[in-house]
Amino acid sequence: MTLRWETLTTASLPAWAELVNLLADVDGTGEHYDQVDLAEELAAPFLDPAQDTVAVWDGDRLVAFAVVRVGAGLTHGEGHVRAGLGGGVHPDHRGRGIATAMFEQTEARALALAAERHPGAPVDLRVEAGLESDPVRAVLADRGYHPARYFTVMARPLPGEVPPPDPRTEPLTENLYEATRLAHNDAFASHWGSAPIGPDRWRNVVAGHAARPAFARVVTDGAGTVLAYCTTSQWTEKELYVTLVGTRQEARGQGLARAVLGATISAAAAAGAFDVIELDVDSANPKGAGELYASLGFTPVRTTATYIRHVPGVGGGAAGTREHAARASAQDAPTRPRDRDQPSV
Repeated sequence: MTLRWETLTTASLPAWAELVNLLADVDGTGEHYDQVDLAEELAAPFLDPAQDTVAVWDGDRLVAFAVVRVGAGLTHGEGHVRAGLGGGVHPDHRGRGIATAMFEQTEARALALAAERHPGAPVDLRVEAGLESDPVRAVLADRGYHPARYFTVMARPLPGEVPPPDPRTEPLTENLYEATRLAHNDAFASHWGSAPIGPDRWRNVVAGHAARPAFARVVTDGAGTVLAYCTTSQWTEKELYVTLVGTRQEARGQGLARAVLGATISAAAAAGAFDVIELDVDSANPKGAGELYASLGFTPVRTTATYIRHVPGVGGGAAGTREHAARASAQDAPTRPRDRDQPSV
């Protein structure tokens, strides 16, 4: 077997989408993406495809890929660099050392970017490790990674029992995009592993190719401040996906998360275009599930894990790190479309 190691380009998009969707079915994650989704990823801020991606070809067949994502913002509270390593290997080419070789390359690139963008800050190398049966977990364990968080996909049929209307909610319109981004950064300031999200990335969340803003809902204070929000996207036919649910910290305890999520469910049911609505629940253990979501008819479908390898900071000093963090705090942390900054009430 003679493999050709290159990087991902726009010319790779058809083969990349084919491989991503094959892996979604084979590995049971259900995370499908089309070429436009992947093209948006290649064009994401802070991603240089020529240095931050890997494409492994066997003839004219893409058999493996990897992407490195290191954002400009540090995680809330901890001040860690969030370095995401994504990718996959075709089932027919597993067990041949390709994944290990890609990790060698992408880990080195991630650490170099982290040292450049956040001198001296500790780094969390993060990998979405799929279901418990995913063979990548053994590779990660050998490389010093450990399961740090679990994400349970929950789903409910549509229309199903539609929640009663809540007069506090309203559609997420373009004039509220920025106010909703600010609400999100406040809501997720206490969320595990979350970093501030900047305007460019946020625009993709609420109005990108996969976004479905017609079903997004917010609650405001009447003076332009968004207190709670629910955003949605679609990657699979007949399935609406809740990308984010959040409530500003000072507005919690008023049932606002239930209000916006309930309004999104009602809007999706009324549209008649979907059979199911899904979301991810973040948990510190593999059995975690959200009581709020269960009360609205969601039931667990599958659980995946995020694996992390913690690397002490290298390069620069504490003063330099604080200075860089101050410049970057309002910037973006590029991610896959279905990021794991997930529902927070």
